[in-house]
Amino acid sequence: MKKDLLSIHDLSREEIELILERSSDLKRKRKEGVSYQPLKGKCLGMIFEKSSTRTRVSFEVGIYQLGGYALFLSHRDIQLGRGETIADTAQVLSRYIDGIMIRTYRQSDVEELAAVADIPVINGLTDLLHPCQVLADLFTVQERFGSFAGLKVAYVGDGNNMANSWLYAAAKLGLAISIGCPPGYEPDDGVLLEAREDARGSGARIVVTHDPVEAVTDAQVIITDVWASMGQEEEHEKRLRDFAGYQVNTVLAGHADPSYLFMHCLPAHRGEEVAAEVIDGPHSIVVDEAENRLHTQKAVMELLMAAS
Repeated sequence: MKKDLLSIHDLSREEIELILERSSDLKRKRKEGVSYQPLKGKCLGMIFEKSSTRTRVSFEVGIYQLGGYALFLSHRDIQLGRGETIADTAQVLSRYIDGIMIRTYRQSDVEELAAVADIPVINGLTDLLHPCQVLADLFTVQERFGSFAGLKVAYVGDGNNMANSWLYAAAKLGLAISIGCPPGYEPDDGVLLEAREDARGSGARIVVTHDPVEAVTDAQVIITDVWASMGQEEEHEKRLRDFAGYQVNTVLAGHADPSYLFMHCLPAHRGEEVAAEVIDGPHSIVVDEAENRLHTQKAVMELLMAAS
């Protein structure tokens, strides 16, 4: 494994498969009550410039289960947001702790932190990417289907950090992925270019369309996310208008494979990006998906921090 987890694009297919393999083993150990503490005495510093339920709880509980402990650092707890440079923060924290998870706005900040820090850095989320969530999604899909061979994944909605990370993942693993989004809300151009380059080697099929029906047709997995992400609340009313017709409901999902699975990284806004009858219905696996954040993040921490 590389020193850091900044983007799924940085990982090889073999490294992704290793993370998923370790996730499965760690989940099995947890369910069987097996004590396994490869990070005994290790400390993870968790920098939160964006709040979260699942990210904080899964990392904090995860490192505790692996024998270590977590140090929560909000923007009120450290000087990063009050003039101290990222480089200074990285160097100082490298002398105190054994790893950093950061959840912030700019991808460039995460990359600068990792470039300077002597310890592993994990991208807990940026406006561009959400690698930890998509690794958990991949693990959840693999659990249900056994493999990724022949699967079509449909992502409907905003071409945000989730769509970007899913593009990278599909391109690495050779999946078919269709992104259905309104005009002006497409995935990042740079991400799409890199994903298409990876797809040429893996055989992945990538489609970006403005037609949500085209996106979901024959898909075995349908994914969506909120239409207005954290920091975009002022755009909420405009986005409601722009995304009309992109709700994942029973009519849209009727074009998918009859046994499709529905995924959402949560929190969800029922009645906006997804209808209640879908997210609370028999096709939904959002709670399993949320649980698997714990197991995949334990795998990432073990692989990055055990030898650090």
